Amino acid sequence: MAKSSGIKLNLPSVDDLFSTQEERDGESRESIQDIPIGEITDFPNHPFKVKMDESMMDMAESVKQYGVLVPALVREKVEGGYEMIAGHRRKMASELAGKKEMPCIIRNVTEDEAVLIMVDSNLQREEILPSEKAFAYKMKLEAMKRQAGRPSKNSATLLQNYEGKTSRQILAEESGESHEQIRKYIRLTELIPPILDMVDNGKVAMRPAVELSYLPKDQQETLYDLMQSEDCTPSHAQAIKLRKFSESGKLGEDVILSILSEEKPNQVEQFKIPKKRIDKYFSPGTSMKQMEDTIVKALELYRKREREKGRER
Repeated sequence: MAKSSGIKLNLPSVDDLFSTQEERDGESRESIQDIPIGEITDFPNHPFKVKMDESMMDMAESVKQYGVLVPALVREKVEGGYEMIAGHRRKMASELAGKKEMPCIIRNVTEDEAVLIMVDSNLQREEILPSEKAFAYKMKLEAMKRQAGRPSKNSATLLQNYEGKTSRQILAEESGESHEQIRKYIRLTELIPPILDMVDNGKVAMRPAVELSYLPKDQQETLYDLMQSEDCTPSHAQAIKLRKFSESGKLGEDVILSILSEEKPNQVEQFKIPKKRIDKYFSPGTSMKQMEDTIVKALELYRKREREKGRER
């Protein structure tokens, strides 16, 4: 009986024998698949708003005619289905266009990697609300901090080597914003939603908004109610004063009203009537603007009657 020569042959596997090189290459590449829209959930706490505006209607019409030209990016969920990473607006447009599926790239990434991709892909947009930047920067910074120090073999991103820089410094370099500006944006996440909406709408400026973010939520709610009833917003100097009174434990409704009633440096000379003197002539909840308009109309009517009396004489 012949002895074995001990030579080991590198024979191809069964899979290699019955698959083409193209198929084997395809397994290692990301592929585009048409995925049922109902199987795709939004990214948790997605900070960018998907608005039902004219731009969205235009996109929906385009999708209806030509389909989604740029595939969305998703990742598989452990419990089944997919999680959207980039493409929330395309998903909404597809739903409006009556599409049941949309083309997607399925990428195997960690939660932190998904956060970084989601934020970076949306920060490229031309118009971004302050609130969107605020929560996006906060999410990205937290993800970067978690990733810092992880062995590079455990992640596909290039954020492991910070070269002695802090996460916020890296974020500042990548975003083109200053370290201080990023800090201010992240402070906005401490505002209650109604005041944050006022920041988005341009009714409250960035600098006073940052100061107001240091007020406890209950004081912010009182402030918001008074801003609505008095039809006014605090200046930067007034916001600083509000914060100081709050930190000293002396910020009550009367103090807030007193500060809001102070004349701002850029205001023209005004004639003021103490609110308590005219409250009895108006229904509860009437704003100062409504009171002012009513008083002006009453004065106009009074002047008209005086002129008519003068003609009769």
